[in-house]
Amino acid sequence: MIFKNTSKSKLTLAFISIVITFFVWQQGLRDSLNRPSVSFDISQKEQEIAELSVQSIPVNLKKFFIVNDPVDQINKSLSDVSFEELTERNKLIRIITSESNDPLINKNISKDFEDKNFKFLMDEIEKKSNNNSYKVDSDKFDLFKGDRFLYHLLSRKFDFDDSALITKSFSSKMFFKILAIRLIPLLTILIGSILALKILWKTISLKKFGWKEIKSLDLELIDMVLLIAGGFVVLGEVVSPLFSISLVELFSKNISNELSQSLKIFFGYLFMAIPPLWIVFYQIKSLNGGFTFKKDYLQFNFLPIKYAIIQGIKGWLTIVPFVLLISLIMNSLIDNQNGSNPLLEIVLNNNNYLSFFLLFVTTTLLAPLFEEIIFRGILLPTLSRDFGVISGIIVSAFIFALAHLSLGEMPPLFVLGIGLAITRIASGSLFSSVIMHSLWNGLTFLNLFLLRT
Repeated sequence: MIFKNTSKSKLTLAFISIVITFFVWQQGLRDSLNRPSVSFDISQKEQEIAELSVQSIPVNLKKFFIVNDPVDQINKSLSDVSFEELTERNKLIRIITSESNDPLINKNISKDFEDKNFKFLMDEIEKKSNNNSYKVDSDKFDLFKGDRFLYHLLSRKFDFDDSALITKSFSSKMFFKILAIRLIPLLTILIGSILALKILWKTISLKKFGWKEIKSLDLELIDMVLLIAGGFVVLGEVVSPLFSISLVELFSKNISNELSQSLKIFFGYLFMAIPPLWIVFYQIKSLNGGFTFKKDYLQFNFLPIKYAIIQGIKGWLTIVPFVLLISLIMNSLIDNQNGSNPLLEIVLNNNNYLSFFLLFVTTTLLAPLFEEIIFRGILLPTLSRDFGVISGIIVSAFIFALAHLSLGEMPPLFVLGIGLAITRIASGSLFSSVIMHSLWNGLTFLNLFLLRT
């Protein structure tokens, strides 16, 4: 079927695209093993917030939120990692939270810090280590007030009052953060599990799953190869970044590194989406003799809008327990998984609100819309038509997971891809899967936003 009425030039282009895609994806997956897991940073940030919220947590709730001393937990986690692999901030935290007889403090390692303020701190810590009665003027530490957790640790180390900075209202804010960080996932899992059981019971009772009619464009598998390998990978992931990165670097010489980084991601995604979307436009135009925006070629089925949104929310809630279960299984089987999406770390450590807005738009609007058009709007219906619905769901979900170029995240993304595909077919609306995808990314983004101290 793939060779039906296919020109040699089209076959040649598809073959070249597959070969390039193979090398790009295998290199991307290999590189992902060298990227650290963001779960370490997430865990540490959560402990930092817990420590800063201690004075505001009601006594009868402390045992639920503070199982072990957060500072001790952070020190233990940092001690399990090679000192050379830690960031400069984490090196400092590791030293500040250690006992005075820790060998690290006596190694004169201040020269290993590039930041002059951190060098100054190391000198003070070494003086304190050599003379326990050493008193320091706390005003010297004012330059660290921007990092409240670090300032709080210094107040404990050098015995000065930090209440002017770590106020009751700030501590209460941290408590509400830790409350949201802990409760939102639990509530989502609970509601999602109930929905999943309800759907399972209904399916068993009726002995069938309520698939809606899924319409595919009159495209062949060779067109899918050209779209995914040629458009998404070769033009989108290889060629487009050359233009987007150059464009941002040209106009971002006098802006902060955080904003520059966010602009590269935002425009990078825009430029990456253009080639495959242009190919979709061309394919539809060739099939229909033109392209009319009023026609719903991909079954977005926006109306009734309430139904489409509710189906997207249901799909999101239902898949959350399964994705998190797979993540837990992976974490239990493999220690220190690498390969987290670098975007997660950028969001977690970003303090520029314009950068945050750009990252939010990219992750919750641009990415879901673009990826759903490609994977559930074009690929899924074509595969389902040629190989059956179940095969279409599984294969499209696997390609979706593979395209994110992260070995560590592939299993959870594969399960998410299955959930998105089922929502697309069960609702009969591509808009529902866009809503579901946007909610998934949005919850991740919200969690990272809350973790900022």
